[in-house]
Amino acid sequence: MPTVLRRDDKVELLKRIPLFEQCSKKDLRDIAKVTEEIAFDEGAVLIEEGERGREVFVVVSGKLDVSRRGDKSLGNVGAGQVVGEIALLSNQPRSATVTAASAVSALRIGDSDFVDLLERMPLLWLKITRTLADRIANDESLQLYYEA
Repeated sequence: MPTVLRRDDKVELLKRIPLFEQCSKKDLRDIAKVTEEIAFDEGAVLIEEGERGREVFVVVSGKLDVSRRGDKSLGNVGAGQVVGEIALLSNQPRSATVTAASAVSALRIGDSDFVDLLERMPLLWLKITRTLADRIANDESLQLYYEA
C-alpha cells in the first residue's frame, strides 16, 4: 500500500515529472486533485492490449515493460513517463500490454479528468503530443528492427 501524499507533497512530486515540469503551481494543484496514488507489485498488469482505455498512469518509480501481441517487447517505461494516453486520445482499444517489471509507484488519472486537463492546459497537450510523436518514431524503428 503506497504512502498517501499530502496535496503539497504531490504537487512537489508532479513538478519533478518531465511531463508536468513547466506547469504553473495552480496547474500542479489541479493535477494533484485528480491523481490517485497506486502501487503495483512486479508482474502486475496495468494495461491489457485490446481493452478500452479508462485511465492514464504516470510512473513515479519503478519500471514497466510494454509488449504487443503477447510477447513482442517494445521496451521499458520508467519514472516520469506516461502510459495509457494513446487509447484515451484515439478512442481506440489499448494498443499494448503494460506489465510491472519491478515494484512500481504511479499516479492514476481517470479518462475524463485527463481529457479535461488537456483541454485546460495547452502546454500539457503539447508535451503529450511530443511524447506521442517520439513514441511513434521509436515504434517505427523497432518495427524495422523486428522485420530485419
